[in-house]
Amino acid sequence: MTSSPSKAAPSPSQKPDTGALKAELVVKHGEAQRARIERGVEQVAGLWRPEDGDLAAFARENFISDQKVLDATFERFERIFEQLDGHFNELGRELRWASDVDVGPLLPVDPVMAAYDPSAHLTDDLFQSKLGFVVLLNFPLTTLAERTAHAQDYSRRQWAEMRLAGRFYRRVPADVQQEVSSAGAAADLYIAEYNIWMHHVLDGKERRRPFPKGLRLISHWNLRDELKADYADKEQGPAKQRLIIKVMERIVTQTIPAIVINNPRVDWDPFTNSVSVTPPEELEADAPAKPATEEPAPEPDTRYARLLAHFHAARHVDPYVPVAPTQIARTFEFQREIPEERVKALLTQVLTSPLVPRVAQLIEQRLGRKLEPQDLWFNGFRPGSSRSEADLDKLTRQRYPTPEAFAKDIPRILQGLGFSKERASYLAEHIRVDPSRGAGHAMQAMRRGDFPHLRTRVEKDGMNYKGYNIAVHELGHNVEQVFSLYDVDHTLLSGVPNNAFTEALAFVFQARDQELLGLGKPDAVAERERVLNDFWSTWEIAGVALVDTAVWHWMYDHPDATPAQLRDATAAIAKEIWDRYYAPVLGGQGTPLLGIYSHMIAYPMYLPDYPLGHLIAFQIEEQMRRKGPLGAEFERMARYGSVTPDQWMVNATGSPVSAEPLLRATEAALGK
Repeated sequence: MTSSPSKAAPSPSQKPDTGALKAELVVKHGEAQRARIERGVEQVAGLWRPEDGDLAAFARENFISDQKVLDATFERFERIFEQLDGHFNELGRELRWASDVDVGPLLPVDPVMAAYDPSAHLTDDLFQSKLGFVVLLNFPLTTLAERTAHAQDYSRRQWAEMRLAGRFYRRVPADVQQEVSSAGAAADLYIAEYNIWMHHVLDGKERRRPFPKGLRLISHWNLRDELKADYADKEQGPAKQRLIIKVMERIVTQTIPAIVINNPRVDWDPFTNSVSVTPPEELEADAPAKPATEEPAPEPDTRYARLLAHFHAARHVDPYVPVAPTQIARTFEFQREIPEERVKALLTQVLTSPLVPRVAQLIEQRLGRKLEPQDLWFNGFRPGSSRSEADLDKLTRQRYPTPEAFAKDIPRILQGLGFSKERASYLAEHIRVDPSRGAGHAMQAMRRGDFPHLRTRVEKDGMNYKGYNIAVHELGHNVEQVFSLYDVDHTLLSGVPNNAFTEALAFVFQARDQELLGLGKPDAVAERERVLNDFWSTWEIAGVALVDTAVWHWMYDHPDATPAQLRDATAAIAKEIWDRYYAPVLGGQGTPLLGIYSHMIAYPMYLPDYPLGHLIAFQIEEQMRRKGPLGAEFERMARYGSVTPDQWMVNATGSPVSAEPLLRATEAALGK
């Protein structure tokens, strides 16, 4: 099917007059149906176009007042949308397979396949066929304010009806939706291929090579994780960390030489920004064929061109969603279902907490020096953080030489997390493991009969600790995805309220990664350390989330910006937020470091879900420690499905989303 040119979104003046139609339908179906009629007709009229035909005739034929027929219609829609969503999701997964999964060198056609969205026409077709209008005529399209105010009053069936109607809050033409998908696929592939070969990153003072041969780190995930691991290296660790920080800053400012990206045949000093051809004796044995030149030309703002492509695609969506006419509004009001101002207030509450300098002082005591920008990622509170990365790599490589080895071990891992043998086997049977081309991710299934996929990077000599840590995190996503699809009462409610919740549940798994390797269970001291680690991690990512949101506001204020202008603006925003919240603690006045996160480029406005996820994870952890076992509580929470965030949290923990539990626990931990 080919895309037709998108039609202009209807203006308010084009909206049909529906007064007489509503009165007619009330006479026909009775006064008891008045509220449903008035709401349903208005919902249809808001998206009806002249080319759709006679609205009145459609409403007369398709409004359903008989409750038995309405029930049967609801059930039919629930079944068919599970199949539509599920099969389109599988088609998309197959089209992106070679781009997402490490199956060898990319073919020229692979990015083209990844950019194609087979479901781009689905919503358009559902409106043209009138199925979307049947839903809007008979089921309620609610606002976030309504869902929040009445959350505890809704039945599970009512929640499912609202999710059904919520599919049709916007009518975006297929070619516009395809542009969104293409921008996402291109950005995803750009990030997946953005590797730095660390043996070829030279220390500026003596041109030493502090990193081993073959160490290939994706930005930003692996760079950050290597920096964390370097705390265990007392001799070279600080110098290696400062080197990584400089690499990150070069990426954000796009002063990184293009020739050094994913290229092990050139050496690079990020302090002087000089490039040289790698001597033959320093080449990796399996180094891929790449140009070897001393050309220091910077990357041509590709990072920000990818971000602008997301923005321009979103701008083309805007006219078709009058209830949320920006990507910012759609993200907070419809996807996250927490207002932007409330999210900012939660993040600022953590960023400005008087606990920050107290925790920082404790870190300084442990490091024996003043804090520096790299200490944004201090991991010394994590159990086992003193273990060397090399020792952990050796352990994980022996245990998981292949993705299949990790998949085979999933039942044991899940039993170690408190799931019964039966439930662990059930979950393992529903999860597939693939070697990731990028850092790793979890790909959900959307129909019963299909299975979630766990992706993590597995190097030729086996899964290193970074890959294992990511794999345990992604396993948390997959377990949630199994429960919230296969065990939820309505498939229209499958999933969790938003990405922050699936991240929170994944954090619960990830926090136990070393325990699952047999490296010891936490005691009272470890519990105190866990609290401090959660607080510091939340403080770290809260500022990154503010940068992400502020950059999108800047793009809407400057819609004609060039990639170079966006680059400068992003760096300026990152510096301003750093100087306000972080420089008083970590120094580094004017660093653009907060702009390094790859999510900004690959996943529009995803980053606020991480600090929210930390806050939610902490509340979930408290509940699990009170009630236990972890497996049973995790399952109870995950199978509740996609309701509003606060309603989900009340069911899970008895309280809405809040920063207070983490702050209270941090103060108590500092007092011990």
